[in-house]
Amino acid sequence: MPETSVTIYHNPACGTSRNVLALIRHAGIEPTIVEYLKNPPSRPLLRRLIEDAGLTPRAALREKETLYAELGLDGSSTADVLLDAMIAHPTLINRPFVVTPLGTRLCRPSERVVDILPSFSEPFIKEDGEVVAPRE
Repeated sequence: MPETSVTIYHNPACGTSRNVLALIRHAGIEPTIVEYLKNPPSRPLLRRLIEDAGLTPRAALREKETLYAELGLDGSSTADVLLDAMIAHPTLINRPFVVTPLGTRLCRPSERVVDILPSFSEPFIKEDGEVVAPRE
C-alpha cells in the first residue's frame, strides 16, 4: 500500500487518535496526517467521510464536548444542523477518521482501524497497555 494512500484526521491531544496513528505506523505505513482542529475538513469532505464510514452526522458528533450542550444539539437537530455545527466547531467532530484503500472508518475504539489496514504480524500495545492482535 503506498504511503500516501492512508489519511488520518488526527487530534494529537486524543489518546485514541494517538493509538490509531501508532497502529497505522505499526502496520508499516506512514500516513498523511491531517490535524483537523488546525485544518478542518470542508463541509463536502466531512459529509463524504461520514457517509463513507457508514455513519450519520449524529454518530460522528462528539457529544462529550461542552459545546454539544451549549449549542443544544440534542436529538431534534437535523443532519444539516449537525454538519454546520461540526464545520463551525471542529472539536465536535469525533475522531479519528481514517481513510485507506480498504475503506473509511471512525476508529473508536482504536482497534477499528485494523479492519482497513493490511495485516501486520506482531501484536500492538496501546498506550494503556492493552494488546491489539493482528487480524487473522
